[in-house]
Amino acid sequence: MPVKIRLQRHGKKGKPFYWIVAADARAKRDGKYLEKLGAYNPNTNPATIDLNVDKSVEWLQNGAQPTETARAILSYKGALLKNHLAGGVKKGALTEEQAEAKFNAWLDEKASKIKAKADGLSKAEADAKAKALEAEKAVNEARIAAAAPVVEEVAEEAEETVASNEEE
Repeated sequence: MPVKIRLQRHGKKGKPFYWIVAADARAKRDGKYLEKLGAYNPNTNPATIDLNVDKSVEWLQNGAQPTETARAILSYKGALLKNHLAGGVKKGALTEEQAEAKFNAWLDEKASKIKAKADGLSKAEADAKAKALEAEKAVNEARIAAAAPVVEEVAEEAEETVASNEEE
């Protein structure tokens, strides 16, 4: 029975949410699956991925083939790297401790990249808010400046009317 690691769509129209599952290749896209490995939500920025890396590696070692999108997600979360390192341990090229150290170093580097992206997004959002506030202030000042001469003209006309009434 050929096994695929693939995405199973959930969520409503226009707001997809995916489960990452190990399923028989002959099963329907949203049909029966063997095991749920995680979840993927592309609606957030950056996308939210919750993956059980150890179970994914176990399925990969048992011969499961990921689809292209699932492969990208597994690579992003480090499951493919961990599978590669496990192969090196099995062949004797690495010890278990060395493989674990390499994987943890990769995870730390990946976490710093993700944090940098999130910081950049929040900074860009704050800059956009500040720019919008400045534009709004400029519009308000222009509106006040345009209304001020009208008020002065009305005051002058009122004074002229009062002066003409007094002369009569």
